Amino acid sequence: MSIAENSASQVRDVIIVGSGPAGYTAAVYTARANMKPLLIAGSVTAGGELMNTTDVENYPGFPDGIMGPDLMENFEKQAARFGTEILFEDVTELDLDGDIKTVTIGTGETFQAKAIILSTGSAYRELGLANEKRLSGHGVSWCATCDGFFFKDQDIAVIGGGDSAMEEALFLTKFAKSVTVVHRRDTLKASKIMGDRAQAHEKINFVWNTAVEDVLGGDKVTGLKLKNLVDGTESELAVTGVFVAIGNDPRTDLIKGKVDLTPEGTIAVEGRSSRTNIKGVFAAGDVIDPTYRQAITASGYGCVAALDVEHYLADLHS
Repeated sequence: MSIAENSASQVRDVIIVGSGPAGYTAAVYTARANMKPLLIAGSVTAGGELMNTTDVENYPGFPDGIMGPDLMENFEKQAARFGTEILFEDVTELDLDGDIKTVTIGTGETFQAKAIILSTGSAYRELGLANEKRLSGHGVSWCATCDGFFFKDQDIAVIGGGDSAMEEALFLTKFAKSVTVVHRRDTLKASKIMGDRAQAHEKINFVWNTAVEDVLGGDKVTGLKLKNLVDGTESELAVTGVFVAIGNDPRTDLIKGKVDLTPEGTIAVEGRSSRTNIKGVFAAGDVIDPTYRQAITASGYGCVAALDVEHYLADLHS
């Protein structure tokens, strides 16, 4: 009997939607607590943003580092080891009303549970260039804290003009020979303190009123093709690393209008808990975190959600 056939006819304790570090950690904890979780991982997004990362050197327990996809494979195996049932399908609909929640997947099958953990993660905004995708992990990155170390003594570019771009640029000065910030406008969107700090740094240069037309390089990044938005002139910037910092969007399409969101667009939770405004619905990971967005913090949130669900179910049964 398949997982789907086995699962569709029963009301589970918990269903986890999403399979990054938060979802898999929640699965490990709920499975070890004998809640027999069903984790719906996604057909394409399984493993989350770490599937697009090469070397991960800042996740504890791996002194020699580990490739992002390998780390997520380990997460998956650990969750499965304790009895998590994993479906590599996409959730298309959530009915969160009432005591029993219903989850519908792309095949049309439905699953029911007393509790739901939403760990759908977030996605870095992209420039939308073909070579940006092709050179991801080969000089193009969306996370300075993840990948900055690999660009020691190199000339690199940061694309963006907000606080996150300034934070990336300042962080990268620890490693890079030079950092060039490319921004579409002639003033920064960043807060004054962040902008002043970046503009005062001797390693950081600015290219204003400029859009990135293309990422250059064969097997790895060699530069950027730029276009001045004032006079239309084109130029090339020689860099070996490109950090895209134009924002980050939590994956909340499934629950907009159903669960309260914060002004930043993340799912709102009570204090340091994982509890949403809907009884029996919990959230964890990047989808509740507009600030840190690291694998280790996402895992921590997954643990919190699992423990919150355990307490919630205990109260239901008491």
